[in-house]
Amino acid sequence: MEISLPDDCLTFIFEKLDSSIDRESFGLTCHRFLQIQNPNRKSLEFGCSFSRSNLSETPINIDSFILDKLIKRFTQLNSLNLCGCVNLQDSGLIQLINHGSKLHTLYLDCCFKITDSGLSHIALGCQSLSFISLYRCPITDIGLQHLSKSCSSLKDINLEWCSQITDGGISAITTNCRHLRAVKISHCDKIKGVGFNGCSKTLACLEADSCKIEPEGILGILSGGGLEYLNVSCLSWCIRGDGLRSIGGGFGKNIRVLDFRVCRSVGDETVIEIAKGCPMLQEWNLSLCSEIGVLGWESIGGYCDVDRLVSWGLSCLRLRGGMWKLRLKKLCVSCRNISLDDGFKSKCG
Repeated sequence: MEISLPDDCLTFIFEKLDSSIDRESFGLTCHRFLQIQNPNRKSLEFGCSFSRSNLSETPINIDSFILDKLIKRFTQLNSLNLCGCVNLQDSGLIQLINHGSKLHTLYLDCCFKITDSGLSHIALGCQSLSFISLYRCPITDIGLQHLSKSCSSLKDINLEWCSQITDGGISAITTNCRHLRAVKISHCDKIKGVGFNGCSKTLACLEADSCKIEPEGILGILSGGGLEYLNVSCLSWCIRGDGLRSIGGGFGKNIRVLDFRVCRSVGDETVIEIAKGCPMLQEWNLSLCSEIGVLGWESIGGYCDVDRLVSWGLSCLRLRGGMWKLRLKKLCVSCRNISLDDGFKSKCG
């Protein structure tokens, strides 16, 4: 006698499979098992997606037609990784309007044909979205306005190298998404920072490497009062050092990590102000900050309980001479680890 397990039992078995290989193989058993697998798949990542596991593999050409079919098939996705799908167009995201309600995480890195129209599809169907990465996508402020109005639960957003984004788009995000935790805007040279004015206190991490942040923008970035990690490296060509002094003026009291790498205009006065005003500071990257002298380094030792100070490139500084690392250690007496390799890692997701 043939005994057939009901669908709910097969679903229970599928959900108990720990190995990703076992879960992938489940649907190969028979057509019925495949029907169980499809609606229970929670994540989807293609061979063209950027990850260490597939860098050596030949990328799969995912276009709008293929993605349309896959989204119709896997209707309960929580995570969708489309990184590197360079031929994907806005039309490929239309099915998310009907099948994206469970989606929490979406990667669109280097999807060079995804525009504001594609973001409007996401806004209509993915209102539970909490993370989105739009690295190098040709989107504008208009797309961010649509996205932020519908996806108000967004907590993490990556806009690195989105060169058309301005403070208008940032303002839309900070106004509509009041649970923001981390924002990446590195290499967005049209953003001055004022769009962060009035941001939520939940904003804890900001990556703004190689941006043209202005002094007023620094105040905007700090306005929420909850910032813990701030990367404003490579600002030497677009901001006066005193523009960063406001970090020590009260709103930066929760900051734990600062990255000032190649901020060449930062001098003693700025360092002293920040050292006094950021009691929670644990790590500080001051690599190639060539205007910092003895007073600045002494203030770090006197006011900060820093766990790690990154000071790569100090041979260029005003602490020239033999045994300069030992001299720096004597100045920064409270610093437990002085690193010279600039091995500073992002804490922003």
